[in-house]
Amino acid sequence: MKRWIGAVGAAVLAASVVGVVAAGPAGSSAFPGANGKIAFESDRDHNYEIYVMNPDGSGLTNVTNNPLNDRDPSWSADGEKIAFESDRDGGNYEIYVMNADGSGQTRLTTNSVTDAEPTWSPDGKKIAFESFQSGAWEIFVMNADGSGQTNVTNNGADDVQPTWSPDGKKIALSSNRSGNFKIWVMNADGSNLIALTAAAGRDFDPTWSPDGEQIAFSSDRSGGFEIWVMNADGSNATRLTDNVASAEDSQPAWSPDGKQITFASNRDGNFEVYVMKADGSGQTNLTNTGAYDNAPNWQPLERDGDVTVTKVVVGTPPAGTTFTVKVDCDGEQDDKTLTFGETGGTKSFERESFTRLECEVNEPGTGGATTVAIACADAENAECKHDGNFELFDDPGGDDTHVDITVTNTFPVVAEPTFTG
Repeated sequence: MKRWIGAVGAAVLAASVVGVVAAGPAGSSAFPGANGKIAFESDRDHNYEIYVMNPDGSGLTNVTNNPLNDRDPSWSADGEKIAFESDRDGGNYEIYVMNADGSGQTRLTTNSVTDAEPTWSPDGKKIAFESFQSGAWEIFVMNADGSGQTNVTNNGADDVQPTWSPDGKKIALSSNRSGNFKIWVMNADGSNLIALTAAAGRDFDPTWSPDGEQIAFSSDRSGGFEIWVMNADGSNATRLTDNVASAEDSQPAWSPDGKQITFASNRDGNFEVYVMKADGSGQTNLTNTGAYDNAPNWQPLERDGDVTVTKVVVGTPPAGTTFTVKVDCDGEQDDKTLTFGETGGTKSFERESFTRLECEVNEPGTGGATTVAIACADAENAECKHDGNFELFDDPGGDDTHVDITVTNTFPVVAEPTFTG
């Protein structure tokens, strides 16, 4: 939001085009998972660098170490990469990507104008960003390697700060196409654009909650800029911070578990990275250095689960013999137990609150009498792996994630049947 607050005039926009005005804050999509590190920008080394730290502020590490400016980090949904913007190769900002440890820094855009505020799609295949390529700020989407750059707003107004919904179907943004900056949402291809906010004042920095049910944002509708949260349809807007009018709270980013929100504030005299509970309580300064610390974004870590056969039948079973597959998911997930008949079958389980899930098939150590297969049927954007694992990014049911598990039992014929488990 730092580019847009008090900087909406033509003179400022013209300066932005040649890279004089600093780039804006990161697109802060939040993806479900366990809470990893917080990335943010800081000028504590005189130029802007990307730093990462633990959620309590410890373990601070500079991961860019570049003599020019690196800003606005955005974690990929698997927590393994960071997209950011940099002016290291010229006067204007371009989009770059690197590994989580700072290695493999690669330039993705090569335009003569500013490209800024990258945000990843949940499947890791796309990056949305804002760009002045068309003579106004528009939202572009490109492949993760920088190819296929497409203007998806193409409106002539200023459309900025894209952020991808956790299911990958929508992009929220801030736009002044109705006069003042408001929060809008559209399909990921730019269609069906809808305004979510209409209250007096300016609204910036949209960011989806990991379950896709809420959007946090910053607004000056109550005086100074504060952090607000609303339902994903724009209803029930609620203020979370209540700071003095002369200070600014902005750039919210959800924790992957949805229980906390990190944000930037200058309430202590300069911008620092703060964290609070999702209801606004427990606001804590994490950096507290006197430097300019801004644009926080939270790393999601994968939650792994195992599908294991916990009752194995060896031999020729009598009629009605059953065995059980336990779906055991780590990270406070909802475990499921599925019971099958002697010939196996197909069952589904639902997961409350959408998260990326990996399940691994563990073959039993009893002679290989039971085989378990994972079927990704009806799971859009799912990827089946040769080792029986699957990765699921979409929520075809709309509310829960539906995963079909196909279990096939193979029983060898033996003279003296034995049963174990």
